[in-house]
Amino acid sequence: MPHPPTRRTFVKGLAAGTALAGLGLWRPAAWANSLSGEHFELFIGQTPVNLTGQPRTALTINNSLPGPTLHWREGDTVTLRVRNHLHEATSIHWHGIILPSNMDGVPGLSFAGIEPGGDYLYQFTLEQSGTYWYHSHSGLQEQAGVYGAIVIEPKKPDPYRYQRDQVLLFSDWSDEAPNALLATLKKQSDAFNYHKRTVGDFIDDVARDGWGAALKDRKEWAQMRMSPTDLADISAATYTYLLNGQPPDGNFTCLFEPGDTVRLRLINGSAMSYFDFRIPGLKLVVIAADGQPVLPVVVDELRIAVAETYDVLVRVGDLPAYTLFAQSMDRTGFARGTLARSAGLSAPVPEPDPRPVLRMSDMGMDHGAMPGMDHSQMSGMDHAAMAGMPAMQQHPTSETGNPLVDMQTMTPRANLADPGLGLRDNGRRVLTYADLRSTFADPDGREPGREIELHLTGHMERFAWSFNGIKFADAEPLRLRHGERLRITLVNDTMMAHPIHLHGLWSDLEDEQGRFKVRKHTIDMPPGSRRSYRVSADALGRWAYHCHLLYHMETGMFREVRVDA
Repeated sequence: MPHPPTRRTFVKGLAAGTALAGLGLWRPAAWANSLSGEHFELFIGQTPVNLTGQPRTALTINNSLPGPTLHWREGDTVTLRVRNHLHEATSIHWHGIILPSNMDGVPGLSFAGIEPGGDYLYQFTLEQSGTYWYHSHSGLQEQAGVYGAIVIEPKKPDPYRYQRDQVLLFSDWSDEAPNALLATLKKQSDAFNYHKRTVGDFIDDVARDGWGAALKDRKEWAQMRMSPTDLADISAATYTYLLNGQPPDGNFTCLFEPGDTVRLRLINGSAMSYFDFRIPGLKLVVIAADGQPVLPVVVDELRIAVAETYDVLVRVGDLPAYTLFAQSMDRTGFARGTLARSAGLSAPVPEPDPRPVLRMSDMGMDHGAMPGMDHSQMSGMDHAAMAGMPAMQQHPTSETGNPLVDMQTMTPRANLADPGLGLRDNGRRVLTYADLRSTFADPDGREPGREIELHLTGHMERFAWSFNGIKFADAEPLRLRHGERLRITLVNDTMMAHPIHLHGLWSDLEDEQGRFKVRKHTIDMPPGSRRSYRVSADALGRWAYHCHLLYHMETGMFREVRVDA
């Protein structure tokens, strides 16, 4: 059934459109707001906005939300002067761009930051092409609006033919101040989860799984003090999901002519929201991931983790309009636009899919291993109970008895071929990491000389996040030797998905046999997963390494990586 806008969302959209039209500083047609060349002037300031029917102030770049799309060319040296019109320090990080460490834009590591009234001159030569983005790396400014898209044209002609080229930048907006959102999460981590399980859900589980299994499941979740419906820390209870700066009822429109092939550059520039994107009635041909070309894959749908980008080709059909639909992973809301022959058209908007529910097996807790059960506890189990269990995961000693760690995965898997929670067996062909293969061989070619294993850790009730149970303030830097090739293995010991981003260096994802698969800048880590990637330490300096869920990074899931000569 089509999902008609409610009166509330319709009024919100109408009010937003009316308010924005009255603001001379606002540019709702963000896709038309682009800059190209080699020299750029950007300023970060405040701009009044109204996205929900309530007037608010956003932090913006050149008075635009999102900021201008920057069009660069591979091989060019770009110069960007960023001026700070705020009353607080700011910065810009060029996400996924390989550049000198002092141009990376992370205060405290790359440079001192840009003080109020000050400016900073970024200058670097582009050694890559593709779809990327940029955002503030100061406090929680990214959530308030400081982000934008980057498109880098390649030196060599593109191998694909298409008539339209369109950026689709997805993000999340709240009328509440970012600091207030964080304070709420620290006080009550599930404050925005309005879909906790009910007695009715228990009755349904008993009917499906039997009394014993349903009761056992409830007991295990109660012991963990967690909820299987806690899929996103922040939901549509406060978020409005945006497409190129417009709410769902703003109906951002991308035009086409009959028979066109359209290149869509998908960017998840949100602070905390995963999106599942599709265009009902059309196939998506995936041709790039995180800016790097991949062998074409035809799918109906794909999940975009926070900070990831995907390029897809779409051959438009005979209908006058198609819906660009990106539902949040927790199914509480969606961003939406239209691919249309002319402005003002729209197509039916799908109902969000059913709300997914986490299972113990989703978190690597299958085969009878209970949350928090270590090897000494396992020794008390009989051999029959342990028969057929995968090898138990070892954990850093820093996690033991740690008040910042509320669970440990026992049997993690790479799960590269898993579409992900809420996407399995949905009747659509969904992209997985197993489908992705770079168009080039391993760019380094050497086998890793050593391995670093890091565990993604957290405590849901305390809303505390870390690596190996050690928050950033207490952690030593990870030290790499310049020129070495190493393997980083991540193990997700939490019930949340984490998009992990390493600055300044590429992350070359491996398959389960340790073979190079695809080059990325952000690696999605679902609950209960263990994934490895190779890194060439070819860039000297101090680099940030963190979860790209903004409030997880801010509360401790962050490390410094130092590449020393």
